[in-house]
Amino acid sequence: MIRPFIILLLAVVGFAFPASAASDLINRADSAYTDEDFATAASLYKEAIATEGPSAKLYYNLGNSYYRCGQPGNAILAYERALRLDPTDPDIRYNLDFVNSRITDRPGERGTFLGNMLDSAALSALSNTWAWLGFAFFALTVAAILAYIFGRGVRLRKVGFFGGLLTLLGTLFCLFFAFRSASIASSSESAIVISPSTILSTVPRTPSDRSQEAMLLHEGTRVEILDSVASRQTSDSIATRWYEVQVDNAHRAWINAADVERI
Repeated sequence: MIRPFIILLLAVVGFAFPASAASDLINRADSAYTDEDFATAASLYKEAIATEGPSAKLYYNLGNSYYRCGQPGNAILAYERALRLDPTDPDIRYNLDFVNSRITDRPGERGTFLGNMLDSAALSALSNTWAWLGFAFFALTVAAILAYIFGRGVRLRKVGFFGGLLTLLGTLFCLFFAFRSASIASSSESAIVISPSTILSTVPRTPSDRSQEAMLLHEGTRVEILDSVASRQTSDSIATRWYEVQVDNAHRAWINAADVERI
């Protein structure tokens, strides 16, 4: 009887210790932020994320710490990651919009009007929420079909027929938004410039002259990764990875992968 009790006790301690360690990290990070030691707070929040796993709240606090440290690029990156975990949080959205308004670059239009509208609608709720709504509409569709088949009155059968069509459309819309929201949350094509500034090139290597310089970007700018290649300069023994990125609908070029980080 003693051995199973010891095993159970060790299991409980094993589960409790990581949670306690993560809680201690978060408390220390919160205290450091309160004491305006923002660099220490950012380091502790990153450690807590690595220990406890990603969460919208931790990334939100990490973004606040980075902004206070004067690192808008890393702050925007943290807020973007927080939004992927909880796109409905107004505080995350507000802080992200605020920091984006303070960065140097102002890219032009991105994507299409319809695509941006659909993305905005999809991100108005979590993908799980859209999935549950789709399930609810599907249940109503089944009920409407049953009413149409087994209904005794003409009015009830009409309600079942037309109501079933509407709820079926609702099911399809919710499933579409569920998949689109999940796709946006898991996408690895978006990245944020984290270097103070970087010169983009017309070729996948460091520009050799002014004719190969495409544009100058500063930290915090969001780009979409289109392609990736490893390039080795004549004087380099190690290949450098370059991303072909789209800054907006009118500009695309190559950027050193070390200057950006994927969301």
